[in-house]
Amino acid sequence: MSTISPVADRLSHALDSARIGVLATLMARFADYRQMSRPRIMLMSAAAALSGFVLASPIVISWPVVCLAIIGICCLVAASSALNQVMEAGTDKQMNRTSDRPVASGRISRVEGAVLGILAATIGASVLWVFVNHATSIAAIFTMLAYVLLYTPLKRISTLCTTVGAVPGAMPPVLGWLAAGGEFGQEALALFAVFFVWQFPHFLAIGWIYRDDYERAGLKMLPSFSDHGVRTGWIALSYALAFVPVSCLPRVAGLAGPGYVAAALVLSLGYLWLTVRFVVDRTNVRARQLMIGSLICLPVLLLCLVVDYLRLVS
Repeated sequence: MSTISPVADRLSHALDSARIGVLATLMARFADYRQMSRPRIMLMSAAAALSGFVLASPIVISWPVVCLAIIGICCLVAASSALNQVMEAGTDKQMNRTSDRPVASGRISRVEGAVLGILAATIGASVLWVFVNHATSIAAIFTMLAYVLLYTPLKRISTLCTTVGAVPGAMPPVLGWLAAGGEFGQEALALFAVFFVWQFPHFLAIGWIYRDDYERAGLKMLPSFSDHGVRTGWIALSYALAFVPVSCLPRVAGLAGPGYVAAALVLSLGYLWLTVRFVVDRTNVRARQLMIGSLICLPVLLLCLVVDYLRLVS
């Protein structure tokens, strides 16, 4: 007994260590997959899709379909992010902001990252096709392909990448609208326009904050790296000015009442004010304030839109 007991203890300890090692490896892998899927973007996309679904729904909302639609859309968002990181592993290595991403850092191979992206895309498209409707599935697939096959390679070629990238970026509320059975009419176009125009000051602010990273990696995320941000500021201002009337389009499309218009004017003018401050003083501080302000403006705007819509239909 005295001889067997120490051997059993050592074997038990070895098994415990092996289990702990496997668990630690799995948790690290899960953390890498989570990072590749960019959960904050998934959360914003889910909120936008939910808003579009509610706005296209009758008084009674089918919550099971809402949940399945959000799952499918989020899977395709995760796929877009994963495949983007596979394609941009080389440039991600050159930027401080992205050098720790799983593929860029070498923790995950490009093949594994591509498999993850394709699997997520397949699951998302299948969920939408089977449980939601074909229109949403097709639109979501084309949205992902536009992000991966057009926006991602264009970042190294042309400053038009921001405009091209704004198209898939504006699709989540439209996908939610389609998921609820809505048609691609003036209401969906109004939602698309709000998201499309909102993105430009937001992304130009981000581009300015990380301009050294982008220039070092050869990514053409700003209209110019050599004019001290003059062109960047004026383009951001143009879109911020356009956002004031564009933010009111849901009212024109019949999705909201005067209460929403009042909120939209307050929020869009606040967005414009932050943009003007950035144009006048093109510093990282002003750019960061604009970026944070944009992240407050859009969710609050969506909330006001949904609340006013529910008030109208109740």
